Amino acid sequence: MQFLNLIQTSPVFFYTVLGVLGLLVGSFLNVVILRLPRMMEIEWRDECSRLLQTTLPDDAKTEKINLIVPRSRCPHCNHKITAFENIPVLSYLLLQGKCSECRKPISIRYPLIETASAAIAVLLGIHFGLGPQVFPAILFSWALLVLSVIDFDHQLLPDDITITFLWTGLFFNIFGVFTDIYSSLIGAMAGYGILWTVYILFKFVTGKEGMGYGDFKLLAMLGAWLGWQQLPAIIILSSLCGSIIGIVLMIFRKYDRSRPLPFGPYLAVAGWITMLWGTEITRAYSQWALHP
Repeated sequence: MQFLNLIQTSPVFFYTVLGVLGLLVGSFLNVVILRLPRMMEIEWRDECSRLLQTTLPDDAKTEKINLIVPRSRCPHCNHKITAFENIPVLSYLLLQGKCSECRKPISIRYPLIETASAAIAVLLGIHFGLGPQVFPAILFSWALLVLSVIDFDHQLLPDDITITFLWTGLFFNIFGVFTDIYSSLIGAMAGYGILWTVYILFKFVTGKEGMGYGDFKLLAMLGAWLGWQQLPAIIILSSLCGSIIGIVLMIFRKYDRSRPLPFGPYLAVAGWITMLWGTEITRAYSQWALHP
């Protein structure tokens, strides 16, 4: 009871709790980002083997892997990470970014993801306060963070996340957390249908696939959480962001133009911005359109 009273009466304590929670969850998000694509690959390979009625060679068989087991290890020497070495951000700093066993470098991505997870939680706590939206918004944002990194790495948007959080968004909006349930349902349908239509038209005109089905599901998920009214802002913001970053990459980093750019991170960023300031963005755009 005293803990709840502190959260309600002390904003600093509330933000501190959110920050610590974000760091702890960020460590788990790193596991999801690393292992979920691998789990999907193993599942696909096993399914193909069963369908083709073949036996996998011994070198293709792997140990059991999920989000819990095996314990995290150094990718260089297979040293099992101890509890002391797994403290978010702090362990990375104490170890000076190196494995305690082989002294090979640890990717800086791990503390960056943990820091981003904490920063997101604190920012949403400041924005929403201690209200019904804050914790659903934090869960939603963590899902978008994971989807963005996985899509950037593998050009995959796992159904385990997009479909699960589509239904989660519909559930929360039964109670009107972000929008009414009708706007949520229409948003899910319209989100999928809009990008599916773009995909079909682009393929018809060019003979190429311009995006993946995961992008359709991600926009459906965003529509389920935020409602159909926010879809135009999400599409405009994501297209603008994707165009700018794509052009910059091609000019300054000589990005291979034959390699498709993942669209999921831009949709995720646009959806997150719209969740926070979508109403203001739509109002400003409407005023500009009516009085340019």
